[in-house]
Amino acid sequence: MNFRRGRSHEEPEINLIPLIDVLLVILIFLMVTTTYSKFSGLEINLPTADAPPPEQQQPNEVNVVLTVGGDVLVNREPVGARDVAAISLALKKASGSAKEPVVIINADAKTAHQSVIDVMQAAQQAGLSHISFATQTPTK
Repeated sequence: MNFRRGRSHEEPEINLIPLIDVLLVILIFLMVTTTYSKFSGLEINLPTADAPPPEQQQPNEVNVVLTVGGDVLVNREPVGARDVAAISLALKKASGSAKEPVVIINADAKTAHQSVIDVMQAAQQAGLSHISFATQTPTK
């Protein structure tokens, strides 16, 4: 017996709206839980110099040596304190009346970066604007 004679037969259909809602929720969940790692680093290759060393020290040079322990030597004379004011006073004394002396910083490879910055700041306070860094020739 067929009791559905007068009724029309409806085609089954797939409702896409709930499927889209579920996919959007999954997409939002993935976007929120994903960690975005931003690697900010610089690859630095320090320069080396193959130039021959100068034969004699020029009279308008002030050599500053920074050791691993943080000791500061200006023209091979130790500076008592490590603060900027003491280094600045030693630089003024070492430069004397030389016209535009060049401060050459000889820093050990493992010297703290702050020590080098302190010497540069002391040179600025002493009125010495020409600063250079000493390098060594690469070993072969």
